[in-house]
Amino acid sequence: MSRETARVTVVGAGPAGLAAARAAAAAGAGVLLIDSEPAPGGQYLRRDALAGAGGSARRDRATALPAGVEHLPDTAVWAVEPAPGGGRRLHLRTGPADAPGRRGRTVDAAALVLATGAHDRALPFPGWDLPGVYTAGAAQALAKEQRIAVGRRVLLAGTGPFLLPVAGSLIGAGARVRAVLEAGEPVTGWLRDPAGLAAGAGKLGELAGHLALLARHRVPYRPRTAVAEAHGDGAVRAATTVRLDRDWNPVPGTERTVEADAVCVGFGFTPRTELAVAAGCAMADGFAVVDAAQATSVPGVFAAGELTGIGGADLAAAEGEVAGAAAARLLGHDARPPLRALRRVRRGRRFAAALAAAHPVRPG
Repeated sequence: MSRETARVTVVGAGPAGLAAARAAAAAGAGVLLIDSEPAPGGQYLRRDALAGAGGSARRDRATALPAGVEHLPDTAVWAVEPAPGGGRRLHLRTGPADAPGRRGRTVDAAALVLATGAHDRALPFPGWDLPGVYTAGAAQALAKEQRIAVGRRVLLAGTGPFLLPVAGSLIGAGARVRAVLEAGEPVTGWLRDPAGLAAGAGKLGELAGHLALLARHRVPYRPRTAVAEAHGDGAVRAATTVRLDRDWNPVPGTERTVEADAVCVGFGFTPRTELAVAAGCAMADGFAVVDAAQATSVPGVFAAGELTGIGGADLAAAEGEVAGAAAARLLGHDARPPLRALRRVRRGRRFAAALAAAHPVRPG
């Protein structure tokens, strides 16, 4: 077995990938950590230009890598295939996207952890292709990393709790958030599953902080409301909002025009499944199927984070720790099952199920 093959290979350096790399390294395995971004952390741990020195120090600690981990930044995995000696062969390109000097490389992985994350789900509406319409994640990334607000007057719409920290990031970058439009009924949804809500009790303080920030800045939060159309001649100038019924059908006569030079939309997340599908992993409901050790249906391939179900950074990190330990154990290292992480996974999945039930995308 070659030195390359003997290492645990992790694709993705967000919370799940970082946890997997640390767990495998702690068990004594060498680790190759591959990520398309220039620095580890993913969207959740993206460098926050507004946080100051204290926030930067916290982020540096959260993204620090232990000895034995080789980090390949700016690297895309463009193909996965069976390796001649078993496992999976990864084809890589390293360098800034579309740069002429990108370098190619192949890696044979006997133990592979896929932690590829997710991207925003956007639902189309008239005018959604106008300049000035952004996904919520893109708006947050610009605000956090570059301190750039996507507009002076921003309308934020969609469904799910992710809208709240995006609103906070936009306010911190100097934007005036005209309103946060929640298409669903979050309070009613959460009350249907109090046990699921209790599983995420640690998030309640964070939620309260976001809502307090909206109140201080007099940002309206409007449930069962959505953007029906964006208007502008070459760029967004205004948007039509509308009230929704329980199935998200527009309620006639409730249309309002809101002046805005940016509209941000986010209806939850869609997992990045390309590599899992290419590796031959079994999928169900759009996610990779895993067992208690985060192992997929393909021997030697593990999956963690949003690829296995949308559940947030804490659940992703717990799954990554389990997957990293299992991958190291597959290569013969003495990695004990991380019992605390396994408990966090169970609790996190319970909360994630309640979250999905409280914020579904309705047929209207």
